[in-house]
Amino acid sequence: MAYVESRKNLAGGALGVAGLGLTFAGLAGPYWPVVVAGLYGAGALLAPPERPPVPDFPDPSAQLDEVRADFGRLGGYLAGIELPPAAAGRLTELTELLTALLDPGWVAEILGQDPEGVHTLSRAVRQDVPEAVDTYVRTRWWTRLTPGTEPPERHLERQLTLLHDELERLAAALRDTEARRQESHTRYLEDRSG
Repeated sequence: MAYVESRKNLAGGALGVAGLGLTFAGLAGPYWPVVVAGLYGAGALLAPPERPPVPDFPDPSAQLDEVRADFGRLGGYLAGIELPPAAAGRLTELTELLTALLDPGWVAEILGQDPEGVHTLSRAVRQDVPEAVDTYVRTRWWTRLTPGTEPPERHLERQLTLLHDELERLAAALRDTEARRQESHTRYLEDRSG
């Protein structure tokens, strides 16, 4: 059934009908079946190929739902790990910021229109935070065997600070987007009222 509706069949059919028109006009003569079949074949060969359908990727808001679920699993993982007080404080600040950014509501609506922002959150939740904490846990064990090296707590604190700063920039960009939207609406209302 797909071939019946295809471009190749439709183009071949149109040229085949033109061949029948030539036959009825008396131009094809006794070779009319060859003319009709040849024009059908030429139309089928010259027609552009079918385009494959565009893939249906999930929109950013659906991706945010997946990131929220992953963030819940990350919270369970982090609850079972004991960190030094300074790193634990930085991790708490980071998770609070992530919670605010992933909270359903107007922030999620704005974030749903920003695929780069969704990617930044996804990378932080799925890769950066777990890797930083896991690396700290594994490195802490080795540090006991080689005293005098830089403590892994310091690296963990720096990593968490850098992640927090990146997410703060994302939150600032979202705030700026909303401020521009509000200013734009104010100008629109001013222009409309004359």
